[in-house]
Amino acid sequence: METLKIGLAQFTPVWLNRQKTLEKALGYAENASDEGCELVVLGGEACIGGYPFWLELTGGAVFNSELQKEFFAEYSNQAVQIERRELKTLCDLARDKQIAIYIGIIEKPADRGESLYCSLVFIGQNGQIGSVHRKLMPTYEERLTWAIGDGSGLHVHKLGPFTVGGLNCWENWMPLARTALYAQGEDLHVAVWPGSIRNTQDITRFIAKESRSYVASVSSLMRKDDFPAETPYLDKILGNSSDVLTDGGTCLAGPDGEWIIEPVCNEEKLLIATIDHRKVREERQNFDAAGHYSRPDVLQLSVNRTRQTSAIFNDTNGG
Repeated sequence: METLKIGLAQFTPVWLNRQKTLEKALGYAENASDEGCELVVLGGEACIGGYPFWLELTGGAVFNSELQKEFFAEYSNQAVQIERRELKTLCDLARDKQIAIYIGIIEKPADRGESLYCSLVFIGQNGQIGSVHRKLMPTYEERLTWAIGDGSGLHVHKLGPFTVGGLNCWENWMPLARTALYAQGEDLHVAVWPGSIRNTQDITRFIAKESRSYVASVSSLMRKDDFPAETPYLDKILGNSSDVLTDGGTCLAGPDGEWIIEPVCNEEKLLIATIDHRKVREERQNFDAAGHYSRPDVLQLSVNRTRQTSAIFNDTNGG
């Protein structure tokens, strides 16, 4: 087997509504399965839970602000706690339809209080969660609401003839994060973004050329009119918001850096492509970043994949 059929779902999440966004994502996953896809990427960064648009629209850096506290409290309430099996419906669909899934979430781990992480979740075709990658470094104002992640989720996954891995938004610009995936044999790279062609049009092709891999950039959409009526401080948000906050830009580049799917903007759409592993092997004939063109005797990367936690309990039995 040389090929893999993949779906890239670009849509508008229901902002600050975990359940309704999950239902929308499930619909796209079912459509992708009906089209014969073996992998689907559902929406962009922080799809379930929502990207924290309010921060730059409501003075997010104001310390001890009642407005910011209220927003964060609701944001935390809409986050995903994997331990409560809040992704069960997606896992069940993946198993029943034999389709692998990548999805971006706001994660609230049970052992981290109310700290929130921008996480990218991989669900295998067996319905099991294969990895949860917490964004290593939130970007700029994102640090006001997202905690700093760790390397535990820097894993890749075998999928047909391919090895797939993924990163969140601007950590795709981090060369060592990319290298950690290349070194595990990645040849299909998934990059999720909150949206906008300005993020995806250059780096998608750059990573493809650097890695000689297929690279899928998947984004969400968000317009001023998409904020739900029940959004806290809606008048303030609308008063400071542009008409289009994110315009999509979902796309797919081949291992030669050429477009297979050019960036698609301002449209909710399931994009589908069949990719051929032969192209990876062809392009790596003359350059393989983690293989024959690397110099491990000179340059090596050390990766800490320990999941960080506040306490380690060493209990003894008996006594």
